[in-house]
Amino acid sequence: MPAYKRILLKLSGEALMGDDAFGINRATIVRMVEEIADVTRLGVEVAIVIGGGNIFRGVAGGSVGMDRATADYMGMLATVMNSLALADTMDKAGLIARVMSAIAIEQVVEPYVRPKALQYLEEGKVVVFAAGTGNPFFTTDTAAALRGAEIGAEIVLKATKVDGVYSADPNKDPSATRYTSISFDEAIARNLQVMDATAFALCRDQRLPVKVFSIFKPGALRRVVLGEDEGTLVHV
Repeated sequence: MPAYKRILLKLSGEALMGDDAFGINRATIVRMVEEIADVTRLGVEVAIVIGGGNIFRGVAGGSVGMDRATADYMGMLATVMNSLALADTMDKAGLIARVMSAIAIEQVVEPYVRPKALQYLEEGKVVVFAAGTGNPFFTTDTAAALRGAEIGAEIVLKATKVDGVYSADPNKDPSATRYTSISFDEAIARNLQVMDATAFALCRDQRLPVKVFSIFKPGALRRVVLGEDEGTLVHV
């Protein structure tokens, strides 16, 4: 029995690269879609926000002399490309996916309209929110928190390379321990970088819990949705 009826899954663009230096690794995106399909078969409504770091990293672009707002718009367009690739892979796997963009590109994807997104979710379609919040200076973490709150998701699932939030960097400190759960205030006090400050504050204010887990662990998404001990739960 799933622990959640409606989830917002946040995927990083880098996760799509697999072992490649950039772009989209076909085997990786197919495996991710299989995990998503497995969860939808449990009757869970799934919305997704995906980053664009595998194609273009806005902050890095700004740091080498590009205007930050311009760089961020390029990053938003990169998320549209990732969203289209994800939706296409889902369609081929038998899922019905809809991409909704915060930036108007009607010939390519439909615009984000909240009631329409809710309708799609209720119909069992997977909704992919593209182009972040549609505004520069906001990350896709913030987009995930915003869309999660808007659609009434019960939890934001932040898929990362590590299997939860640790007391220290597990790659540098072998004695680092994984938190099973931690409060927003504790995470702030201990300076644990769960997500960016704007997104974190929004989730805390909206009492929207965040679960951090590894998308690279087979079956981890299913275990999270079933409420098993996987990853780290950040709660009010």
